[in-house]
Amino acid sequence: MFLFIRVKGKRKNVKENSLPRLDTVKGKVLFWAQLQGNAQAMPELRQNIITRHWVIIATERARRPHEFSRKEERTPLPQHVPTCPFCPGNEEKTPQETLRLPNEGTWRVRVFPNRFPALAATGEIVRTQSGIKRAISAVGIHEVVVETPDHNQTLSTMGDREVEQVVEAYLQRHRAALSASIIEHVTIFKNHGAAAGTSLEHPHSQLIATPIIPSEVRERLESALQFYDDNGQCIFCFTLEQEALEGVRVVEQNPHFLAFIPYAALSPYHLWIFPKRHCASFGCIDDEEKIALAQILRRLLVKLDRGLNHPDYNFVIRTAPKESETVRYYHWYIAVVPRLSQTAGFELGSGMFINSALPEESARFLGEVKAD
Repeated sequence: MFLFIRVKGKRKNVKENSLPRLDTVKGKVLFWAQLQGNAQAMPELRQNIITRHWVIIATERARRPHEFSRKEERTPLPQHVPTCPFCPGNEEKTPQETLRLPNEGTWRVRVFPNRFPALAATGEIVRTQSGIKRAISAVGIHEVVVETPDHNQTLSTMGDREVEQVVEAYLQRHRAALSASIIEHVTIFKNHGAAAGTSLEHPHSQLIATPIIPSEVRERLESALQFYDDNGQCIFCFTLEQEALEGVRVVEQNPHFLAFIPYAALSPYHLWIFPKRHCASFGCIDDEEKIALAQILRRLLVKLDRGLNHPDYNFVIRTAPKESETVRYYHWYIAVVPRLSQTAGFELGSGMFINSALPEESARFLGEVKAD
């Protein structure tokens, strides 16, 4: 049997027995690596069974891991900036805090309403519809989580205990938001760097709680329920088992969490952190899991910083809405998305993505980056 590859732009036939085995994921990784010198493998369309998204793994555009590394160096920041509203001593420049950790003494984490909220903090939920016009009053919660008093710190440079306090703040405010009668869903997210959409340098995250369930969340719930009806198993637990079994896309794990690059990752070095214990809601994690989550999140961000030279990134906690907190078919997780590529016309027009990094090779590279 012959395979078609391109060598220096020309199409050639290669005997299959002269290449690594292609019936295993490991063989495909070796095959891809072998072709990096002068040849390129055929592009591949992969589907993520959880999101249902198709992605083109563009091997002809594939870049080596070091080629994704940030080219420019970040400008060192001072520990304290007098004009920064998030730095200690400027607490009066922010709205009244809703949480402070620790409760007494010098704070390590502060949470307060966003000064420029996307949603109104008070008001009644009013639905209107006339013809094609459908609306609901935008009442909800929009908060800022200041992760550290130090202006020049990041989650990757903090200690495990400090990151654990940030996770604790996420957990407390997630639970508090869902306790509000008007709230249906909570999204906790972080924008790190200009390419990720941050507007202030001081390390912070955000929480937005909405009176509706976002359509993407609803679609994933419905897809997960369909899989459960067809297979009698949570699709997230199934993915977790398969990724752990194959191992080639696993980057990091501990007794409670597995971090991996999905088989059909939408973009280079796109990471998922899955809890090993099934639970639909982020709010269900216990104390041991909270500690383990802080550890694996920090280690992954260290790997990104050291391996890719401090890239901009987003991460988001994807969790079930209030009405689905205890279902058997859904599973909360964290998505970490380094901003190493751009969304352009094809992605906007098709809803598909082009990934120029092979997930297996990306996972191998990050897995070898030291986080200690």
